[in-house]
Amino acid sequence: MNVLMEEAILGKLQGEEIPFLARITAVADAFDAMTSKRSYRDSLSLDFVKEEILRNSGTQFDPDIAKVFLDILDNQPEEIKRIQNI
Repeated sequence: MNVLMEEAILGKLQGEEIPFLARITAVADAFDAMTSKRSYRDSLSLDFVKEEILRNSGTQFDPDIAKVFLDILDNQPEEIKRIQNI
């Protein structure tokens, strides 16, 4: 792990100080975690996941990244399903 990623995780970086790839990864990882079946719960519905991303936009997630991600979910759901099955 590089120093910038470690500082971002520890809360030392904020907003655009956090590397762009890390901001994308935050949304993608949360999406994967919520839409994957876990030993303690089934996968969450796409509607619920979209609401969570929207609700946490600007706090947990970069608002611009969250907006683009939600746009992809709304307009290219087949592509997301294809990627999930790789």
